[in-house]
Amino acid sequence: MRAHDLAEPYPYVTTDDDALDAARLLAENSLPALLVLDADGLPHAIVPGSQLLRRLVPAYAVDDPLLASTVDDREVAESLAGLTVAEWVPRRLFPPPYVGPDATAMEVAALMSRTHSPLVAVIEREGDGRVRLLGTVTAARLVRYLLVRLGRSGDAHT
Repeated sequence: MRAHDLAEPYPYVTTDDDALDAARLLAENSLPALLVLDADGLPHAIVPGSQLLRRLVPAYAVDDPLLASTVDDREVAESLAGLTVAEWVPRRLFPPPYVGPDATAMEVAALMSRTHSPLVAVIEREGDGRVRLLGTVTAARLVRYLLVRLGRSGDAHT
């Protein structure tokens, strides 16, 4: 199966969007990661939720867990006020993993594993050179596909 067959629609934000709105999108949709597109619609960053939290929590609290109890929750939320998504999640920290539509499931899985990303963007280059997002392949979608291939698509115990 190819990436274009595995790709599904996925909510995204742009680099110019408000960081607080982006955080709400992640939280309200229980997303595993935030997909950020630039002004041209190209993947700018894919940031796992755990890494977004790391960008919210003051460094001193991450470095010394005993100090985490001293951080006011409102302070964390207020740290997003007035920031754009680009200011909150710099590309250099979270380069987006992406593939073309003809990438195989194993190529997507290898990229996902290598980058520790719970999703991979699937992009297609148009004839005029522009890039179009076809969707994303999530880790859950990929595992579901692989389990079906193994003939084990039954429900796990919860």
